[in-house]
Amino acid sequence: MDLRPKEYFDQRATAEMERNLHIRERSPTERLACACRIIGRQEEDAGLAGQISARSARGEDIYWTLRFGLGFDEANPEDFIEVDKDLHTISGTGMANPATRFHLWVYKARPDINSIIHTHSPWASALAATGQGITVAQMDMTPLYDDCALLNQWPGVPIADQEGVIISAALGSKRSIILANHGQLTTGRTIEEATFLSVIVERAARLQPRATAYGPIQPVDGTLAKEAHDYLLQERHVFATFDYWFRQVERAEGGGASVEMNIVQVILC
Repeated sequence: MDLRPKEYFDQRATAEMERNLHIRERSPTERLACACRIIGRQEEDAGLAGQISARSARGEDIYWTLRFGLGFDEANPEDFIEVDKDLHTISGTGMANPATRFHLWVYKARPDINSIIHTHSPWASALAATGQGITVAQMDMTPLYDDCALLNQWPGVPIADQEGVIISAALGSKRSIILANHGQLTTGRTIEEATFLSVIVERAARLQPRATAYGPIQPVDGTLAKEAHDYLLQERHVFATFDYWFRQVERAEGGGASVEMNIVQVILC
């Protein structure tokens, strides 16, 4: 049997994912609620310390976020509010987490980003406490290859503008970042991508110290890691994983997850 090039299988897999991985259509607030419940299920939350946001179609400087006072695990679509660049509530009831202010600076610096998730998840926070970044040393970590920055000095509670300037500069062109003495932040072209990366960052942070018990960390070859990074961040793969994680939430809640969804296939632009 002749050996076919890897590009053949890559293209074939991509085409088959387009045909076979059906994606549920959800409103923005349903997608945000699903993301919150997934993060809660993954035990990434830490009280009210984290935030989630997404750009609103209403205007350039308007964003959706979870109203302050709720944990990720109890979020429902009606719990999201729209806020302007000064965090004034313009739709819905309640206030934004004051620390969401630094998201505004990330959005300003990165027009390609449509969603941001920040958590003080246990393992990422432990890594942050040492001032270390993530070393990509295993296949499942490759979505972070050359795409996860490190802010090596904590600028303080991010409720003012200067912290947003510092964090957005440290993030640069990457999608994820470990914030020293703080936690983690992930971004995405979609809410689903930001959620996917948030879970991957926490799992990578958990794997890294465990691996050291067996010996020195062996980084993945850069060329192969870049290839895997692009493959695993394909939109259909990310959305299908997001849907799977939310099905886990539904099963854990005995079918009681209250996020309404329409089960129809959509073509993603």
